[in-house]
Amino acid sequence: MGFTKETLGEREIKELEELSRVCKGDILKMTTLASSGHPGGSMSSLDILLTLYRYANIFPNEPQRPDRDRIVVSHGHISPAVYSVLARNGFFDIDKVIAHFRQVGSMFEGHIERKVPGVEWGTGNLGQGLSAGVGFAFASRINKTPYHVFVVMGDGEQSKGQIGEARRLAKKYGLDNLTVIIDFNKLQLSGSLSEIMPDNIKDAYEADGWEVIETDGHDFKKLYTSIKYAVEQKSPVAILAHTVMGKGVSFMENKYEYHGKALKEDQLEEALKELRLDNDLERYREMRKKDIPNAKEPEIELPSISIGTPKIYTKEDKTDNRSAAGTALADLGKLNEKIAVVDCDLKSSVKTNSFEKVRPNNFIQTGIEEHNAATVAGALSISGILTYFADFGVFAVDETYNQQRLNDINRTNVKVIATHCGLDVGEDGKTHQAIDYIGAFKNFFEFRVIVPIDPNQTDKAVRYIAEEKGNFLIAVGRSKINIVTDEKGNPYFGESYKFSYGKIDIIRDGKDVTIMALGQMTQKALKAYETLREKGIKAKIIGISSPLSISKEDLQNAASTGYIITYEDHNVHTGLGNTIAEKLLEYGIGIKGFKKIGVSKYGASGKADEVYKDMGIDEESLVNTVIKLIS
Repeated sequence: MGFTKETLGEREIKELEELSRVCKGDILKMTTLASSGHPGGSMSSLDILLTLYRYANIFPNEPQRPDRDRIVVSHGHISPAVYSVLARNGFFDIDKVIAHFRQVGSMFEGHIERKVPGVEWGTGNLGQGLSAGVGFAFASRINKTPYHVFVVMGDGEQSKGQIGEARRLAKKYGLDNLTVIIDFNKLQLSGSLSEIMPDNIKDAYEADGWEVIETDGHDFKKLYTSIKYAVEQKSPVAILAHTVMGKGVSFMENKYEYHGKALKEDQLEEALKELRLDNDLERYREMRKKDIPNAKEPEIELPSISIGTPKIYTKEDKTDNRSAAGTALADLGKLNEKIAVVDCDLKSSVKTNSFEKVRPNNFIQTGIEEHNAATVAGALSISGILTYFADFGVFAVDETYNQQRLNDINRTNVKVIATHCGLDVGEDGKTHQAIDYIGAFKNFFEFRVIVPIDPNQTDKAVRYIAEEKGNFLIAVGRSKINIVTDEKGNPYFGESYKFSYGKIDIIRDGKDVTIMALGQMTQKALKAYETLREKGIKAKIIGISSPLSISKEDLQNAASTGYIITYEDHNVHTGLGNTIAEKLLEYGIGIKGFKKIGVSKYGASGKADEVYKDMGIDEESLVNTVIKLIS
């Protein structure tokens, strides 16, 4: 446990003051050499970081040790200070930092990244750091591994709403292993806080039940005493550390212009003289030409998981995919301790209430605070906890796009279950009809998207991703649907079926036309199949549950009929149809005819079947499209 000393002695204070002087030189040299960066805020936050990294329970030789304290830096633009302090504490070579800061190929990027030893969470999008800290604090509790979480933040970002969400969640759950330290220099990029956006920071934290203390952010003895006090309290504490922008260089102090502007070389010379440091910029300029340092993100700590036995629904059952997902989650909860579900006041709708009953201490209810919930889930997921985040599609995808993007950048292991997707939500109308989840998540490089066809496949998919490393989105509808059967009437996704990502399912074979249906739209395609068969047309019905992963071999099979129709209740411009069209061109597969059927406008409010008909994507419309295409 860190911060065990009662107070700092004079020798320790002198060492920190000397180190602060040297680190200021590091910050100025690297930003001037790169001709960009954020020196002013780095210098105001510096002494906070020096105190934390010196006395927190961290291990330069074992940066991923499970019992380490977590230090989350929310305002990732102060990377020069973070890199300098980590290097001066033995995590890596300071010369490499200064020489290769903000250089293509270097791990020392403009905003901090997890691949840098000692960095717990990649940040830059302000306002998300406290949510990550809350996630790490929850992980300590679930893993039964005691450690403290420190979140260092800027004062300008305090106006972001997600921070309020995180504050309330931390207080609600009594996360007493969480301390916030705010660099209170009262300046931001465009001017003073009072001019840009007045914010009563202390009052806001106190209103949410936090204890707030104030201290001098450049007085090491006071900083240490304040942090030690916070660590010992039985509730989360926020420290307002009063600091000075550009501290240590007279012409930079209290000048907001230096928040995000590097010094010119003549200014650097003047600053280094004031700091009594040598100007060896030319040496670093030569070093910058060779041996660029890089690293991979640390391996995600994955728990050992039992996925249990899939539940098999028969053709007599009629349920919905969201209920099947909820039942599978509850089963996973019974079988595993290191699992968590994050919910946003929708447990009865997204069917996470069953999980809550079997694993109440691992069920995190955030209320209507989706941004915070998504980031909490991301941090939990890289801490040895199998983490599911369940929400309506319009919230899990659209509302939290920025948070999921940062999860993607941090290469998390979060499993998103988005319900009420597509036009199936019907009566709720266009604001709640998630019709863009494929297109949105197609922009991410680490997320995989699954759209299950029926409850049996949903159950298997939920269990499948529990064992798979990386981020997943499972998108399901709301309505009760039939169990898909083979031509003998047996469950198609029955006991012998094994789910794997990227696999297509040929539900019915045919030679005249291929209908590639997304997820539960396969149900409507099967009804159209019967009508078409009565008209003498034999359609091949392919169910697509992995719309972003279609192999060349599978697409050649689909194209064997000469005609392909893609069928989805997703935005027709960004969904399955576009993916298939791209792949046909990429693989050089020729066909006689191709048609996309999907959502071409925002949907109306009404019964789901009526909405499909109004949109022109009901079974009858599909039949008519097939006949027109192959005629």
